[in-house]
Amino acid sequence: MEIASKYNPVDIEKKWYSYWMENKYFHSEPDEREPYTIVIPPPNVTGVLHMGHMLNNTIQDVLVRRARMQGKNACWVPGTDHASIATESKVVAKLRDEGINKKDLSREEFLEHAWEWKEKHGGIILEQLKKLGASCDWDRTRFTMDDALYESVIQVFIDLYEKGLIYRGIRMVNWDPKAKTAVSDEEVIHKEIQSKLYYLNYQVEGEDEFITIATTRPETILVDTAVCGHPNDPRFKKFHGKNVIVPLVNRAVPIIQDDYVDMEFGTGALKITPAHDIHDYEIGLKYKLKSIDIFNDDGTMGDAAQLYIGKDRFDVRKEIIEDLKKAGNLNKIEDYVNKIGFSERTDEVIEPKLSLQWFLKMPELAKKALKVVEDNTIQFHPEKFKNTYRHWMENVRDWNISRQLWWGQRIPVYYLPNGEMLVAKNPEEALEKAKTEFGLKDIKTNEIKQDEDVLDTWFSSWLWPISVFDGIRFPENEDIKYYYPTNDLITAPEIIFFWVARMIMAGNEYRDEIPFKNVYFTGIVRDKIGRKMSKSIGNSPDPLDLIKDFGADGVRVGMLLTSPAGNDLPFDESLVEQGRNFSNKIWNALRLVKGWEVDNNIETPESNKLGINWFEEKFNQTLSQIEKSFDDYRISEALMSTYKLIWDDFCSWYLEIVKPPYQKPIDKFTYEKTLDIFERLMQVLHPFAPFITEEIWHLLKERQEGDDIIISSIPTSVNFNESIINEFGLAEKIIGGIRTIRREKNIPQKESLKLFAKNNDETEFSFYPLVQKIGNIETIEKVEEKPEGSMSFIVGSQEFYIPLSSSIDVEAEIAKLEEELKYTNGFLISVSKKLSNERFVNNAPAAVVDKEKQKKADAEARISVIEEQLKNFGK
Repeated sequence: MEIASKYNPVDIEKKWYSYWMENKYFHSEPDEREPYTIVIPPPNVTGVLHMGHMLNNTIQDVLVRRARMQGKNACWVPGTDHASIATESKVVAKLRDEGINKKDLSREEFLEHAWEWKEKHGGIILEQLKKLGASCDWDRTRFTMDDALYESVIQVFIDLYEKGLIYRGIRMVNWDPKAKTAVSDEEVIHKEIQSKLYYLNYQVEGEDEFITIATTRPETILVDTAVCGHPNDPRFKKFHGKNVIVPLVNRAVPIIQDDYVDMEFGTGALKITPAHDIHDYEIGLKYKLKSIDIFNDDGTMGDAAQLYIGKDRFDVRKEIIEDLKKAGNLNKIEDYVNKIGFSERTDEVIEPKLSLQWFLKMPELAKKALKVVEDNTIQFHPEKFKNTYRHWMENVRDWNISRQLWWGQRIPVYYLPNGEMLVAKNPEEALEKAKTEFGLKDIKTNEIKQDEDVLDTWFSSWLWPISVFDGIRFPENEDIKYYYPTNDLITAPEIIFFWVARMIMAGNEYRDEIPFKNVYFTGIVRDKIGRKMSKSIGNSPDPLDLIKDFGADGVRVGMLLTSPAGNDLPFDESLVEQGRNFSNKIWNALRLVKGWEVDNNIETPESNKLGINWFEEKFNQTLSQIEKSFDDYRISEALMSTYKLIWDDFCSWYLEIVKPPYQKPIDKFTYEKTLDIFERLMQVLHPFAPFITEEIWHLLKERQEGDDIIISSIPTSVNFNESIINEFGLAEKIIGGIRTIRREKNIPQKESLKLFAKNNDETEFSFYPLVQKIGNIETIEKVEEKPEGSMSFIVGSQEFYIPLSSSIDVEAEIAKLEEELKYTNGFLISVSKKLSNERFVNNAPAAVVDKEKQKKADAEARISVIEEQLKNFGK
């Protein structure tokens, strides 16, 4: 069989992925086997593959492929998220490029454009995942706006509303002026920003005195409705009951007292703007202050500002400072570092804003969801994230579930002409309810108005493990009863609140059961200097380019080797290069083995028998470690054990032990055992590197149709003999001693040597035949004394000697060693003098002193070695 000289991942990956798909190996239907289920964290339908996706989906695929090989009915459900804000933003931008303004379209017309965009651009990321080797059940691909999933969301809203858990109210929300919608607390990212603190003078009404306040947001003073001091602050007691004049608009507002004010911050006086700060809002409620909204939805100044109308808030900040300076109200400006909230979706500065929104009551849902994590019904890997989860669940706030968008599940609330409202699955049901439940017998469809808002995207995602199996609409269907709860969730810690916690709540509420048994948190993929990889920063390679250059297996292995659960992955291209080199190493091993000529008539050498016995024990020892790593969700460690077993133990040792002499045949027993071992190694590696292992599986032996590695039974560990492994460890050290002498004395490997072992209790050693072959040792004999003119080394308590051949110029070797000894002694004296200098030791940095101490220790060790070598020459 002709095997290509180089491994070509591009052709092989395409061939095998098509083959697996054609044979429906990824597809799952309920049957009598144990199910193993993972639901993909649905990427945004707008998205393309990035490094985080690569890591996350590689781990999922490893777990799914391994489960499939364990005989489980593996089901990995793929799909995408409709991503309300991101998708609407892209559609609006596309329309703008075409000269169309969203405002000029009806809702239905806009949604037509949105669906057209989704059909054209959506789902690209799922096709890209196929390049990675993702073995998803593509027949089960779901989208959060599919009819079944859409209806599930509506049904859940109605149910929670009727349970009294959903309510409508005016609240201070996080407003995204770019997306023109509210976002939840969890969708706000706080960044430390270099700002300015502006000190402004407010004149006390009817007096010549001023109260100075400090603010980072001077543009909001135009709608201040009070100035507040602490009741115990003596600076403001004389102003109790008086008013101040708001600069520029000259409006009188009261001076109030509240212990919320920090007397130490700024001037101790606080401007109160209830419509634009959550704390001011609460003070406003307490003192019945008026709330005036200064901004339009896009962050420009509204009519209520009276000044700067229509201008952007940040432009106004610069302009108003100049005007305050001219008016004599600007006291001073200081540099100030503060934390500003940014929209996670658009990176726009969040504006606190009073808005009429829909909310879901969270406390009761959170209690149950916290309990199942605290008692380990759901296990987190690593466990440290339980603390983060607990903190959020114990401080949970009601979830703002409405979004001022058109793309998404429209809130199923209908408003009646009499001021009443009702919930219904559709307009037809709403009309029927209006007639039967509200007595409006003559009401027409056009008299009922549906709420304009859509639901937060996460309100569909939180149902994902249930809704992908249609378990909301049909709670007793075969799929949901078989596949739910799922087994493992692989996700990023930054969505522990957005998604993980809420899915647990939904599972408790709608299945009375957890949605998954384990949550594996990946780390963040970062660049060499620790920045999160991002295409916007430009520090992220294109994953598809990496796959093209290094092969999918190379990328998978390279990324997983250094990505322990919950810890960030410091990515460097050398990692995937290491992965590619691993593929090449295995390929070259295959070419070596398949290039051997087999002779059925020759005996199996004793060294080969020893090598085979050792490797079987080593294989089972390592396999038990791999299984333990998987049990503990230490996927990176499982791969590292596999990697070392193949690279070090199989390629570097086993093949070296059993390979026949140059141009000589190999015995049949060794050849067949080697193929068998190679085959099992490929099975263990397959979850990590699916393409090369499937290719090698079919090149090792002729296969019957359907005999494919993807559905083969993965080996399981059996008891192993540790003493054989330990004995081989000694053999390794003996061979290492022989190689060191060869290297130091420039003795070529082809020149055979004699080895003498000092006679003692440990002289008997079963692995000597193996040492003879690898070390190219002519004979191994016991002696009572060290032979003259020999070099020695010690392994354990056993001393070994190698007589030097006549080809070595003993006098020249002695001269060389004596010269090195002289130089090293001189170096030691120099370092010792420096370390005996108290001034140096006391004043030099500790690291410098430690380095000198290490130099001294190294010199002393080298002198000891040289003296021992001279002693071997009788000096």
